[in-house]
Amino acid sequence: MTRGRDRGASVSPTQHRALLAAIVALIVAISAAIYATASSGGGAQSRAAQPAGSRPPHNEAAPASTGTWVGAWSASPAGAEPGTETTGVAGRSVRNVVHVSVGGTAARITLSNHYGHSPLTVSHATLALAAGPGTAAAIPGSMRRLTFGGSARVVVPPGGEVMSDAARVPVPYGADVLVTLFSDVPSGPVTYHPFARQTSYLADGDRAEDPTAAAYTERTPYWRHLTALDVLSNEAVGTVVAFGDSITDGYASTVDANHRWPDHLARRLRTAAEAGADVPRYSVVNQGISGNRVLTSRSGRPADNPSGVSRFPRDVLGRTDVRAVVVALGVNDILNSPELADRDGILEGLRTMVDLAHARGLKVVGATVMPFGGHGGYNAARETMRQEINAEIRAGRVFDAVVDFDKALRDPYDPRRLRADYDCGDHLHPNDRGYERMARVFDLRSLKGAAPARL
Repeated sequence: MTRGRDRGASVSPTQHRALLAAIVALIVAISAAIYATASSGGGAQSRAAQPAGSRPPHNEAAPASTGTWVGAWSASPAGAEPGTETTGVAGRSVRNVVHVSVGGTAARITLSNHYGHSPLTVSHATLALAAGPGTAAAIPGSMRRLTFGGSARVVVPPGGEVMSDAARVPVPYGADVLVTLFSDVPSGPVTYHPFARQTSYLADGDRAEDPTAAAYTERTPYWRHLTALDVLSNEAVGTVVAFGDSITDGYASTVDANHRWPDHLARRLRTAAEAGADVPRYSVVNQGISGNRVLTSRSGRPADNPSGVSRFPRDVLGRTDVRAVVVALGVNDILNSPELADRDGILEGLRTMVDLAHARGLKVVGATVMPFGGHGGYNAARETMRQEINAEIRAGRVFDAVVDFDKALRDPYDPRRLRADYDCGDHLHPNDRGYERMARVFDLRSLKGAAPARL
């Protein structure tokens, strides 16, 4: 988790909570208004990004099959890519590689220009199934040209996003999907997700419809402009959003192995459903951002790495057919303040997210903050704060249900630390085995149901 300066450190806890309460009220009001408008326009599909232009989605190859649109993969816009301020990636083909948590009979994508200062023109976009792991090559015959409102060319305004039309292509569960974007017009900066833990590829020129890997000689650890892939699925009836920081983002997990804890959770849900267990048939999408905090955003307009409270409407409520959310945030707020963080402010921020979710009828499962003894930021006061926050979470005074990641991964002989066999070595982030453990202790039944009724 990247450490940063706490720009709100000069504000007193009382002022901070009062300001947060005002922001909360505004966010809840805006979110409710957006939801009401979206609900009148067609339900879950209309709540996501809409195709560019005024026309409704249209594609001659659009599927006639039935199913439910759910999130199969996602990544939060985390910042503006350094070095792309002038031209973006114009003149190059960006082949994003993403791993889906559920299969379907059709697919569509969402592109973001959230951090752009000028319009983003995508002149050619395609979707294909990867020929295997660790390759930019596509399975022969799986390549589809994507359209946006019926056009192969789309312009995404600064700060905006667009959704493609549906493309008929069978997407198997667990597949790697290649989403290739080419722009012939300079634009920048590029909206990206820097800690993908997945190798993608770049090629010179327009190679969007090239099914081979020959031109894709440059490997990259980033996802660029692509923020979501939905599928029309008969396997899932809704989406779970994993919302968190670098621990959710999968920091230190094996690259290209899909060993983040949300990946393991998706596999557990599918396996349990196939075995006939009484668990919800949900896909899982990952909205983790490394270094993310509940209350504090970084600098910039818009802010790089926006706070959990400020990005929750976009990254949770804006996903397709969301039914539940798992929130795993707080450790960066505790670790990264020059002065001791505001415990009550952190808890209020977490409760704000719950209020936003409840306004949509979504159930919220919250995670305890895992130990970080031995990490450079550790001290006794921060450990006390972590314990106090966890006590509130365990007592049921924050979330609808709790997953106790702290208990699952701490050292039984020294609960201030991660168990050595779950520690990646920095005493803060789990390793592959630790991430698998996090998903294994998750009570899948806690995802069932909706938000509790208000009395």
